[in-house]
Amino acid sequence: MRLRHKPWADDFLRENDQVVVQKPFEMNGKWEELFPMPEQPLHLEIGSGKGQFIAGMGRQHPEYNFIGVEFVKSVIVGAVKKVLQADTENVRMVNENARDLRDLFDENEVDHIYLNFSDPWPKNKHEKRRLTYHTFLEQYEGVLKPGGQVTLKTDNKGLFEYSLVSFSEYGMVIEDVSVDLHADQDPLNVPTEYEEKFSAKGQPIYKCKARFNT
Repeated sequence: MRLRHKPWADDFLRENDQVVVQKPFEMNGKWEELFPMPEQPLHLEIGSGKGQFIAGMGRQHPEYNFIGVEFVKSVIVGAVKKVLQADTENVRMVNENARDLRDLFDENEVDHIYLNFSDPWPKNKHEKRRLTYHTFLEQYEGVLKPGGQVTLKTDNKGLFEYSLVSFSEYGMVIEDVSVDLHADQDPLNVPTEYEEKFSAKGQPIYKCKARFNT
């Protein structure tokens, strides 16, 4: 899908600096300073899209602080709008391409990472781009606290099965596996825009949590 350029996006992101972190790489090791309740656990979503998940999580879980990272400028503006509408103080957005999360976050700074409907990169030659490839897991382990978790949701069975193997081979403990999340009727599930779209078509949604065994 071709994304429409939004010439007003830069101004919009600057004007909403109460939500959008303007110099995120300078916050490495200091993210707690952005929140009214700095002692709360920090949860990170990689690829926040239009923001329905992170805005919903912010409302549902005031006991956590949330960071959403989304590189595409024409997409993150929608996420910022949803966060503003949610009227919550525990969500911040980052418009950066973090090639290595360790440039953004210090060791043991993050408690939980969410990967929601990430690009499956189905071709074998693109395996290294999958966000559950072992080099990404190394990044996650580097910024998560001991025992930190990664939660994956996807409509792509191939990526789901690949991720389960990748987690296991890395030595992670796999928890809470679901091969049809909506059939399980989890009352605490916060859906993304993609999730609602695929589920409405009868596509099962796969989910699992994996914990670093350290």
